[in-house]
Amino acid sequence: MEVSANRKVTERLLFRLLPIQILLAAIGAVNGIVTGLFAGNSVGELALSSVGLYAPIAMLSGALSTILVGGSMILCGQYLGREENEKMQGVFVLDILLTALAAVLFVVFHLLSALFTDGSFLCKDPALWPLFRQYLLGQSIGILPFFLGNQLAAFLSLENQVKRTTFASLVYILANILFDFLFLKVLHWEAFGLALAASLGLWVFCLLQAQYFFTEKAVFRFRKGVSEKGEGLTILKIGLPGAMSYLYQSLRGMIVNDLLLQYVGNAGLSAFAASNSLMSLFWAVPEGMLAVSRMLMGVSIGEEDRQTLTDIMKTMFYRFLPLMSLISLCIIGLAVPFTNLYFHEPSEAVFGMCVSAFRILPLCMPLSVICMHFSCYWQSSKRPLPVHILAALDGVVSVAAFSFLLIPTLGARAVYIANVLNGVVTTLFILGYAAVKQKHLPRSIEELMVIPEGFGVSEEERMDLSLHSREEVVNISEKIRDFCRQRGLDEKRSYYASLFLEEMAGNVVEHGFHKDKKPHSVDIRVIHKNEKVILRIRDDCVPFDPAERRAIRDLQDITRNIGIRMVYRIAEEITYRNILGLNVLTITI
Repeated sequence: MEVSANRKVTERLLFRLLPIQILLAAIGAVNGIVTGLFAGNSVGELALSSVGLYAPIAMLSGALSTILVGGSMILCGQYLGREENEKMQGVFVLDILLTALAAVLFVVFHLLSALFTDGSFLCKDPALWPLFRQYLLGQSIGILPFFLGNQLAAFLSLENQVKRTTFASLVYILANILFDFLFLKVLHWEAFGLALAASLGLWVFCLLQAQYFFTEKAVFRFRKGVSEKGEGLTILKIGLPGAMSYLYQSLRGMIVNDLLLQYVGNAGLSAFAASNSLMSLFWAVPEGMLAVSRMLMGVSIGEEDRQTLTDIMKTMFYRFLPLMSLISLCIIGLAVPFTNLYFHEPSEAVFGMCVSAFRILPLCMPLSVICMHFSCYWQSSKRPLPVHILAALDGVVSVAAFSFLLIPTLGARAVYIANVLNGVVTTLFILGYAAVKQKHLPRSIEELMVIPEGFGVSEEERMDLSLHSREEVVNISEKIRDFCRQRGLDEKRSYYASLFLEEMAGNVVEHGFHKDKKPHSVDIRVIHKNEKVILRIRDDCVPFDPAERRAIRDLQDITRNIGIRMVYRIAEEITYRNILGLNVLTITI
């Protein structure tokens, strides 16, 4: 299958951003794994049950954070696509304020639950409550940096500051391990020490990231009086549908925990908690895939870039999905060694339950990649109804219903099988939604996405090209001139479109391609719409703003940069942005 030039650029961008997004998503997973290992090997099975009981509450905090991350990222992406930079900055400040408020409310919930209730609504087993209360108190200390750290990591990705986030992530992981060793092995603080170690590690992670936003080079800064207060409801409205799945999963976790305790006992809950703890590391892969897709989706919708929007989904199906399937097979093959990390006696029931979890649960992971991407796409394109239905199905309805029906006969395996059946149900819903909207089964990815007819420009109104060498510049320049003539444009503007492309794209090839040893290409789009010609030149070279080169005057060589100055003098409008590490130059003629 031939891959278009635009899709190649999209794939490279997504895979370049993917490692850091997986690492960010894995931070919580690493915390859970370290906590689970120390709980299982240093504190005991009851402590591991406490970790399992806290999982739905952690999911709830993740849901609240996701509402703000998802809403602000999509909104910022749309403003970025429309070049409304002040509004984009205002959304950042407002997002941080809302995040701090949400974190404070959640801290209050933790403290009230731990100090002033008997815990019956959170913990049905009285023997677990003393440990669980300690765990709640320790977790309350890390809620504010958890919420803020998630937001800052997302905005650092928009600013292409992946090295800072990577460093903060690695330091966090190391700090978490050191604190766990100190609090559990040395001080013997049990459940409180487990939670406190993670909380202090989150403070390290958050503060290392926050420093950047006080520097002069930061696009997003902590500034007073610039928040877009009217966008608060918009952030929540955009972010809520995508986060509903997490809210439903929180409810689902409580239901599943109750079913396991009722039909299987503490062994079932411990096995499920252990498998979830380690598998959360692998769940960081689809979450990272979703994070990079979400950022690019917001920008594509803001620009009404139909082609890139479709290419994101094609990358998901043709690249992300096979990769996730391979990872799932690896987990299944390592079921016994993974179980040995937590439980060491094969004759115990909890050992067999945990092995079954590692052999069945991974089957739902590839299907979840499809579910997460379509939920995000519908969320970005403001289709709340299918998002809410999908969130309800994926979050609670399917898993809870199948678990309830199967657990009396299958025991703990019922919960694992229910998760796989849930993936089948959500995939069928996505297919069914497209069939209803299209009035036939979808025959292409565009039909599966149900992209509105009026979105973007038609194939007749645009031309997409790509160049990889200086020798291709003149040929592509002639193709653009021919396209403009075929669209009925006058000779003058046809010539200018050709000339501007030759000058600006040639500049990128000549100077940008040789700054490093990586392969590069220039993605070119020509649009004729509303009697205007728009050239978009996008490349993955080092950041370069031609406006800065335009201002340079060389008295020894008056012809230096003359081409760039000529383009700026003649063109109606020129804008430059560096989006997610890509140079994007837009010229209106």
